[in-house]
Amino acid sequence: MAKTKEQTLAWLRTISGELSTATIKRLDATLPWYGDMPPGRRSAVGLVAQQGIKSFIQWYDDPTTTTWIAADVFGSAPRELLRSVSLQQTLQLIRVVVEVVEDRVANGDQTLREAILLYSREIAFAAADVYARAAEARGLWDARLEALVVDSILSGEYDDELPSRIAALGWHGHGEVSVLVGTTPRQLDVDQLRRTARHVNADVLIGVQGGRLVLVIGRAQPSTGATVEGANGTATAPLPTGEVQDAVGSASAPALSFLDIATQLEPGFGPGHLVLGHEVPSLVEASRSAKAALAGFAVARAWRNAPRPMLADDLLPERALAGDPLARSTLVNRVYRPLQDQSPELMTTLWCYLDNGRSLEATARELFVHPNTVRYRLKRVTQVIGWDATGAREALILQSALILGSMNDHDGPGSRR
Repeated sequence: MAKTKEQTLAWLRTISGELSTATIKRLDATLPWYGDMPPGRRSAVGLVAQQGIKSFIQWYDDPTTTTWIAADVFGSAPRELLRSVSLQQTLQLIRVVVEVVEDRVANGDQTLREAILLYSREIAFAAADVYARAAEARGLWDARLEALVVDSILSGEYDDELPSRIAALGWHGHGEVSVLVGTTPRQLDVDQLRRTARHVNADVLIGVQGGRLVLVIGRAQPSTGATVEGANGTATAPLPTGEVQDAVGSASAPALSFLDIATQLEPGFGPGHLVLGHEVPSLVEASRSAKAALAGFAVARAWRNAPRPMLADDLLPERALAGDPLARSTLVNRVYRPLQDQSPELMTTLWCYLDNGRSLEATARELFVHPNTVRYRLKRVTQVIGWDATGAREALILQSALILGSMNDHDGPGSRR
């Protein structure tokens, strides 16, 4: 004779304690991660399982309480438990609870078994909703924290909390860092930028400053797992298969220059100029690269055929004319002082060559030397400072450096022999 619903409810309430005990035993026997938890964490998981059984009995009594399932079951869990137990583990927990209840009511009526299946579906969807909301909240928090870190880098206003904030963002960069500045596209695809960076073995911090899009770029260590910080300490979470293949593939590839990385990231920016700051040794020094990139971005329109991306150091003359003190000191320290310390002969030859419209013959006549001697000295200039005076753009950079250096040097190269 079939039981009435009231009799079934009374029976379920009677065996609820027995079901809870059986569930805890099966969790310990079938789920290795449950046995590896500390006692306090296992107790919290057991409490969730017991609450699930209690919630099922309440739901069976009144199925209209579906909307409160998540609050009933997960509301009893400590917040840190939801952060340390993955969605996959939660679904495994739900499966064990359902299996225990199904085994106990195997000889029950069909209506009760169907109710168990329906409830398990509802609780699985409720669990997915809880984790989806948590992931969304985490994403919003990460975005705000990332914006705060990028703002700190751009302003150069560091505090003692910056390293911990960077670590909280999961920054995988190491060693040198460079800052890339361009225009914000109409539809910014942050995920695509991160995927592109991962493909070239780099990590990025992304910030939007009105119409400017700022990327802080660092070379990343390829890994088959992501390090995460939980209540139990540090753990390594496996990456999805596609990301593991990306990481393995990038591990064997040679390290790209920051200009090459910026070229790969270029499609993620809006139309207009794209300026890459110089390399700095570490992330905490990235403000120097950011200042150079921002200063270059402000004057990039003055370079008629500027490449995309371009180096901020290739805009040193325009930046110096705009009053950028960093550009002025860079020109003097990287061009004027090294030549001055190396050889007055090289300095004089460069001055003459630039003043004579980059003509070897005119320079040779003025200096009373052979044109091959001028070629040799210009080659030595390139070896000393890294820029080639025979190129039109680089000649502008060198002439700007000589002018700025001689303005504060009474014995400078303007007093020719």
